[in-house]
Amino acid sequence: MPLWSNPERHSYFCNMKYQLGDIVLILHSNEEGTIVDFINDKMLMVDVKGVSFPVYMDQIDFPYFKRFSEKKLFPAKKEKKYVDDVRKEKSSTEKRVIDGVWLTFLPVMDIDEFGDTVVEELKLHLINRTETPYNFIYKLHFFGKPDFELKNTVQPFEDFYLHDVDFADLNDSPSFEFDFSLLKPEKTKADHFEASVKLKPKQLFAKIEELKQKNQATFSQLLFENYPDKLYEDRVEMGRLAAAGYKVYEASKARQHLEPARSVVDLHIEKLSDDWKHLSNYEILTLQLKAFEKYYQLSLAHHQPTLTIIHGVGEGVLRDEIHDKLRLKKEVKSFVNQYHPNYGYGATEIYFQY
Repeated sequence: MPLWSNPERHSYFCNMKYQLGDIVLILHSNEEGTIVDFINDKMLMVDVKGVSFPVYMDQIDFPYFKRFSEKKLFPAKKEKKYVDDVRKEKSSTEKRVIDGVWLTFLPVMDIDEFGDTVVEELKLHLINRTETPYNFIYKLHFFGKPDFELKNTVQPFEDFYLHDVDFADLNDSPSFEFDFSLLKPEKTKADHFEASVKLKPKQLFAKIEELKQKNQATFSQLLFENYPDKLYEDRVEMGRLAAAGYKVYEASKARQHLEPARSVVDLHIEKLSDDWKHLSNYEILTLQLKAFEKYYQLSLAHHQPTLTIIHGVGEGVLRDEIHDKLRLKKEVKSFVNQYHPNYGYGATEIYFQY
């Protein structure tokens, strides 16, 4: 609900020191900005040169004293300057930090009737700190089911507001999922790239407590640092295989010759090999990823709607490798690693689109 649609809060903020549209001074940077929104009784949003960000009210002031102190009663006499004495102007373009595309969470806090600080909602922003514009499709899922969707474009070094999420809803296993593509496609770059963020309540509470202790306003999750290159698949010419004596099946009849697909695949190494104890960690991971690819392709060939991959918890290496692969696969509609009564957090559910 917009701030000014609540009459009580409207009346409260109108009696405050600041109002919407006021020009204020950011004390730590000595920059002037404009108030564009009130978050709560301690924080507000300011716009500085087209970039909006939250600040605490004790970090701003009116700029009148600064302006007055910079003005002199009598202008200084201009000294004559010659061409050789004129310094070259410094470039006005400041060096920006390029560190990827981020999803930022801004907790909106308030004081309850007991005087405790509580979080009412989270404001979500997509921040592009790269030199490349991206198209994106954003989807919010609860328990694997879609709840909110947004399609748009985020420009280089833009802070793009997505929407608000009620704090109470964060107990419903939220999954924040993105499908990125280049605004200007490049032959060497991937057609699209998927990234997702899943917040568990315990992790969220820890993040908010950390913000309070450090007196910070937001926390962020990296979606990707560099947009990936295109993956090229090896193509084999069927005519040559047939001429060499190999049996080639018609695509329409190929499914009947395939191994049956599985709806649940357990990638624990003892399920894949009886003789695994002599294998190195790298060899075990390679064997597990090969099994994943095999049953993933079988699921597609048999047009399965879903596939559950049991990867275990451990250090998360196998899970992360599988998730990285899924983000690049066009057939994947969504995937989620949430609590399951049979597997805990040790399984990922994949949903296909055909």
